[in-house]
Amino acid sequence: MAACVLRRGLLSTFSKINKKHSYRVLYVDFNSKHDLQRRRLLCSTCNVFDIQQKRFMSSRPEGKVLETVGVFEAPKQHGKYETGQLFLHSVFGYRGIVLFPWHARLYDRDVSPQAAESKSEPPGAHGAKEVKGKTHTYYQVLIDTRDCPHISQRSQTEAVTFLANHDDSRALYAIPGLDYVSHEDILPYNSTDQVPIQHELFERFLMFNSSKVPPFVPRDTLKAWQEKNHPWLELSDVHRETTENIRVTVIPFYMGMREAQTSHVYWWRYCIRLENLGSEVVQLRERHWRIFSLSGTLETVRGRGVVGREPVLSKEQPAFQYSSHVSLQAPSGHMWGTFSFQRANGEMFDVAIPSFSLDSHGHGDNPYAFLF
Repeated sequence: MAACVLRRGLLSTFSKINKKHSYRVLYVDFNSKHDLQRRRLLCSTCNVFDIQQKRFMSSRPEGKVLETVGVFEAPKQHGKYETGQLFLHSVFGYRGIVLFPWHARLYDRDVSPQAAESKSEPPGAHGAKEVKGKTHTYYQVLIDTRDCPHISQRSQTEAVTFLANHDDSRALYAIPGLDYVSHEDILPYNSTDQVPIQHELFERFLMFNSSKVPPFVPRDTLKAWQEKNHPWLELSDVHRETTENIRVTVIPFYMGMREAQTSHVYWWRYCIRLENLGSEVVQLRERHWRIFSLSGTLETVRGRGVVGREPVLSKEQPAFQYSSHVSLQAPSGHMWGTFSFQRANGEMFDVAIPSFSLDSHGHGDNPYAFLF
């Protein structure tokens, strides 16, 4: 847990240090006997210490000593991060490494329409208006397994799933510790450790090369795996909308098709991130989905919470991320709906889930090929 506390404190401090410095040392000096209520982050350029608030200490076991992780780098305002870039997730705080980038179309209802790609919504969808899209960079990343227990209540660490390659049309498998991360959520750093990330795929996919920047380069295994599994890993569209300071981001993925008796069943997974942009504490209570299939059916789904949870979103823990699945007997469709939240005073309010397409992208068969 000490590593988790270290990262949360660092993320809070990162934006407070003078931006003219090109790097910061990820180092915490903690005296468990005399300074139980404070934390210090040292910038190696200016020797400025920042005192952190007590809330970042709440989950730290007494007597634990926090260790050095690496050296912060300046976040990229333009361009993209390369394979092998180490980073801290700015929201969930885990350590990770970039495998490869994706170029997605971001359809953001919070941005006024400009000269960009347009996307129509299905009849009856929330808002029923044209949404403009722009190209945005996301990354396929590995999560350090040491951090998974500390983020499991806020973000699923087995969210990337695929269909099994056998007759059971409902069998789903997951790859632990694989995630999709937006460009703005990456806080880059470097490390002298030749194996800085603990994950069973790290050394299969990457190798250390001191002459390269970053010094972790892709093996042929990663390149082959990326090419082979591209259809069900592919991230193409991202949808975002904010209601009363609660931002909902949805990323749909086509998984493949299975034959079921006399029909075909098409599968998608969708990743949803809920984020509280305000200071008010709220709790998710219900979900209400409407699922339209090209076959002409419209299904309504209502239930308590999401994935068996009713997460609380606060200033200290503002985000929750999960994934789920949907199947249709048609190669395309749409989904939209609302989440019902409750305020501290008991008042309920609805938050819009932006409409998103379920599209097979022209792939007919199951794209499963998770082999090494």
